[in-house]
Amino acid sequence: MNIGVVSKGLILLGVSFLMLTGAKGQDEEKKMLDESSRLCAQCHGNHYYTFHNSYTEMDTRKRMNPYFFIDTTKYVEAIHSFFACQDCHSSEYETYPHPSELKLEPKYGCIDCHGGDDTFAKYQFDDIEVEVDNSVHKLAHMDQFKCEMCHDLHSYKLTARNENSSIKEIVVENNHMCLSCHNNLSKYQILTDHQKPELLKTHDWLPNQALHFLSVRCIECHTPTSDTLMVSHKILPKEQAVHLCSDCHSTNSILRTKLYKYHVEESRVDQGYYNAVILNEAYVIGANRNRYLNLLSLLFFGLALSGIGIHIVARIIKKK
Repeated sequence: MNIGVVSKGLILLGVSFLMLTGAKGQDEEKKMLDESSRLCAQCHGNHYYTFHNSYTEMDTRKRMNPYFFIDTTKYVEAIHSFFACQDCHSSEYETYPHPSELKLEPKYGCIDCHGGDDTFAKYQFDDIEVEVDNSVHKLAHMDQFKCEMCHDLHSYKLTARNENSSIKEIVVENNHMCLSCHNNLSKYQILTDHQKPELLKTHDWLPNQALHFLSVRCIECHTPTSDTLMVSHKILPKEQAVHLCSDCHSTNSILRTKLYKYHVEESRVDQGYYNAVILNEAYVIGANRNRYLNLLSLLFFGLALSGIGIHIVARIIKKK
């Protein structure tokens, strides 16, 4: 065995390891919370917290209210991660125990920051607000219904507008928003005392339920198509939801203007197929059609008919 070669190999391996760990460390450093937010995360980033009780003169351990728990792993990956807690919350939260009146602190909504700002014009927040105001949720619950009930400000990430997001990721992320209320009784009852409907029963008309729930978003059927918005925010009454199979399973599938909209904008529809992303990730019966495959199918069908015709003629001639 050549000791020199082995030694050089080990050195190179060691250098590679240091480079990889160094790069990883830099990435992690970029994703760390700022100093003031780390102070908040000492309590709100854990399911349990400890504080000194001045009445008993003892350290007390309590369970964090699950609605006040912030998953810091998700937060540093979220779209608002570059904000410090105090950018949105009162600086009075620095005092602990927190002043009780802070419970009544009004929370910022999406429009408070993004409305009327040309920096975010491409996201069309003002148009989205108009649609939300006309959605079934807003009409039923008025000002009680807020953006944050669907879009968790501490964990929200762009998926539908992200070219790196797979169709499956988009579906899972978006359906989670709906299910966080409609499959969660405690959160559902924040807005209403009505009995929470059983989703499987209300969708018992839908063939292959499980496959549909995994393959498309709730909003494909529960919102109208929009010519301008990437994602429609006008949730329709259940009576107006899509029930026709042909709305999706056809060459003019509404999925092209909804779930696949971001990708289809750069696809070559004129050649008879969606772009490679769509073909690789999804197949919708009746919607995914390739012009060349259609021609090939017609050719085989024509050859089959010709073969049958020749066979019939040959038998007739043979009988004569």
